[in-house]
This record gives sequence, C-alpha cells and structure tokens, in this order.
Amino acid sequence: MGNEFFVSGKTDCMNQHPGWAVVAVGLIIAALGLAWVFLPRIPGFGRLPGDIAIERDNFRFYFPVVTCIAVSLLLTALTWIVRYFSR
Repeated sequence: MGNEFFVSGKTDCMNQHPGWAVVAVGLIIAALGLAWVFLPRIPGFGRLPGDIAIERDNFRFYFPVVTCIAVSLLLTALTWIVRYFSR
C-alpha cells in the first residue's frame, strides 16, 4: 500500500531533468520558425480547394478551412509517431 501512484518500473527522463522541457520548447519554437520561413514557398499551401475566400471592394475575408484540417491531420500523425517510438 502507499504505492497507488506507481505506474511502471521505468523512470521518465523528462521528470528527472526539468531542463529537457526547456530544450523541447526551444526545439518546437525553432520548428515553428522554420515552418514560418519555408511554408509560404510551398505551391498551393494556404490556398487549397475548400478554403473560404471572399473579396469585395473594401473587404477581404479568408478562412483556410481545408488547410487547417490538413495541418491538424499532419500534427496528429506526427504526435502519434512520436508517442509510438517513445514507448
């Protein structure tokens, strides 16, 4: 008794060294920065069929519905892959 919160015998490196969390956040920020630079150069990215674009005389509205779904699917797949190999 007293070990109700003990899940497995292996130790988690992220819990032992909180500095790894800072490194992970830094890598995520660096990846977002690279995406910010290189994604506009991909032809068609951000202007996929199904994205909503309304342009009037003094008004412009753009909502990238399909682009958001594509990015969400990509990030979900990436998360699944990372979690699969981190076990």
